[in-house]
Amino acid sequence: MDFKELTIFDALCETLHYGQAAARCRTSASTVSRVVQRLESELSQQLFERDRREVRLTQAGALFREFSQRSLEQYQQLQRQLHTQASELSGELSLYCSVTASYSFLSDLLAVFRERHPKVDIRLRTGDAAQAVDTVLAGEVDIAIGARPDQLPTRLAFKPLLPVPLTFIAPNQSGPVTDVLNSGEFDWQTIPMILSETGLARTRVELWFKQLAIKPNIYAQVSGHEAIVAMVALGFGVGVVPDLVLSNSPMAEKVRILHVRPELEPFSVGLCVVNQHLSNPLVQAFWQVSEGWVKP
Repeated sequence: MDFKELTIFDALCETLHYGQAAARCRTSASTVSRVVQRLESELSQQLFERDRREVRLTQAGALFREFSQRSLEQYQQLQRQLHTQASELSGELSLYCSVTASYSFLSDLLAVFRERHPKVDIRLRTGDAAQAVDTVLAGEVDIAIGARPDQLPTRLAFKPLLPVPLTFIAPNQSGPVTDVLNSGEFDWQTIPMILSETGLARTRVELWFKQLAIKPNIYAQVSGHEAIVAMVALGFGVGVVPDLVLSNSPMAEKVRILHVRPELEPFSVGLCVVNQHLSNPLVQAFWQVSEGWVKP
């Protein structure tokens, strides 16, 4: 077997379709079939079960896929090492983070990185912070900046950068929500809550309500913590956001912090990388820059 055959095999594992695998590898379906036959003959094992309707990976095929992926990654690493001088890295590094992270501290990290490695191009993708871990695990980016999940996936490496408290916020302006909050003893079950659709913040606040045996009155579920600050500032309800988002929001003066007990468990925000990608010299370089970085 050779690396071309392993690449074709890996494509078929991904697509489970001979035609799609052939298109991805720019070859023919008959070539894909012959490669599978040669591999099965060499291993004396059936790698795929196939009929007229579908293709399925066998148990032996799944084991061989693990070997194939490791071999291809090592080969790609060797290629990078042979073609990249350690003192003058070049290429493209893809990053994912929320809009808040991009201007609150990523800019400082990038300034140091670009000074050390000016020939590396950075491709930045922004979105909901709750999607950071899933985005890097799916292989869509090299590095994501996000909150460490309570259960860290075994495939993921995480480097903490800073702790971020979670904060309850309420509108500053007069209105029905403010009137209820100013009345003294207020009933959490009647207060409209604006929460993130998914993510660690949602998990934290649901656990908080559960511990207090309260069924929250959810007014809205939104994507992105920045949107929560905006809706609270407009008087629609009470929200929960990371302190980092609040401190960098242009609407921060239009909301106020509610001091609650017990306090919500804070986030640990940092870099997320799939373990096997730590051998990538560009990822290694960014990882090293983050080790000596301190948030201003």
